[in-house]
Amino acid sequence: MLSLSIASPTTVSFPPKPKSSVPKTSFNGVRIQHLCPQPSPSQTTSFRRPSASSSVVMMAKREEEMKEIRAKTTEEINEEVVELKGELFMLRLQKSVRNEFKSSEFRRMRKRIARMLTVKRERELEEGINKRLSRKLDRQWKKSIVVKPVPSLIKLREKEAAEEAEKSAA
Repeated sequence: MLSLSIASPTTVSFPPKPKSSVPKTSFNGVRIQHLCPQPSPSQTTSFRRPSASSSVVMMAKREEEMKEIRAKTTEEINEEVVELKGELFMLRLQKSVRNEFKSSEFRRMRKRIARMLTVKRERELEEGINKRLSRKLDRQWKKSIVVKPVPSLIKLREKEAAEEAEKSAA
């Protein structure tokens, strides 16, 4: 049920309404209130907000992943960034041709790439490389990348080759 009250200098008579818990104010405007009972916090369920224990576990995994990334050399980080970007591209292709894929992989890969690039930038800052020089080095690095098939595509090709060999043998 909906209650409508209008506060204006003209007099308008409405049927008496039940007392509400809203305090009287000098509000001049239209106030719309639902007269339905409000659910208590115990009745509402939140699907988006993770519990405290799960967020602690996620944070621990993230810290573990950061330690793992920091243990790698800058060259290894660069190679893995290229591989992950290739995997991200393959996921986009799968999405465009409407193949089955895990949509959560997009976010996971983007986050991992961002973490790796963050560690790379932290190292540049430690070496005293400023932002402008960093961008210049980045451009040079991107131009030097040799395009090679991503690991998932290599596995797919090997699988197809094994199936063809099996067919030709049979």
